[in-house]
Amino acid sequence: MGKRTILVVDDEPKLVEVIRAYLECDGYRVVSAGDGREALESFRKDRPDLVVLDLMLPEIDGIEVCRRLRRDSDVPIIMLTARAEEVDELLGLELGADDYVTKPFSPRALLARVRSVLRRTAQETKDDEATLSLGPLRINPARHEAAWEEAPLALTPTEFRLLLALAKRPGRVFDRLELLERIQGEAYAGYERTVDAHVKNLRKKLAGAGGTTAASSVATVPGIGYKLEASRA
Repeated sequence: MGKRTILVVDDEPKLVEVIRAYLECDGYRVVSAGDGREALESFRKDRPDLVVLDLMLPEIDGIEVCRRLRRDSDVPIIMLTARAEEVDELLGLELGADDYVTKPFSPRALLARVRSVLRRTAQETKDDEATLSLGPLRINPARHEAAWEEAPLALTPTEFRLLLALAKRPGRVFDRLELLERIQGEAYAGYERTVDAHVKNLRKKLAGAGGTTAASSVATVPGIGYKLEASRA
C-alpha cells in the first residue's frame, strides 16, 4: 500500500512547511496549495486521502472550497481557523468538515487529529455490516447510505457516523463526549459543542426526508446529550 496523501491548504508558507515536515516525518506524502483555486486543482489532480484546509484563503475562501469538495467527495476534511468565534468553527463543520483546529496550534496536535481521522476512515472501509432497519429508517454501513421511508438522506461522513452510532443503540442516551469518540475516533475536551452542530444539520436533513417526525427521532436529553427515539424511528 502506498503512502497516504495529505493536501495542506494555507496561505502561510512557513506554516505549510512546518505541517509538511511533521506529516512527512510520520510517513505521509504531502501536497500543498496557497489559495482556494489552487486547492481545488490540486484535489482533482492528486486525489488526496485527507485535506487540511484553512478557513481564510485568497481567491476562493475555505468555506467555499469545503462546500465544493463536499459536493463531489467524502474525503475527510480538517479545518484550520484563526477565528475564535464558535460560529465560524461550527460553520465549517455544518458544511461537512470532519474536525477543526484553532490557530495557533501544536503541529503534534494536528498530526494526532490526522492519524485519528484516517484510522477511523480505514476502519469504516473494512466494515461490512448488515443494513440497519428501524421503522422508516434504513442505514447501510457498508455503502454509507441512509434513507427515511425510501427517501435518501444526503449525509456528510460525520453526520452518517453520528446517525449510525445512535441507531446501533436506539433509546440509549449518549453524552457529547461519547458521540465525539464515536464520530471522530477521539474525544477532545472543549469540542463537545461541535456535536450540537452535527445534530442540527442531521435533523434538518431528516426533516427534509420525513418531516417533523423524522427530525424529532433524534431527541435531546437535557443536561446529558442525545438519543434516537426507537418509537419514532
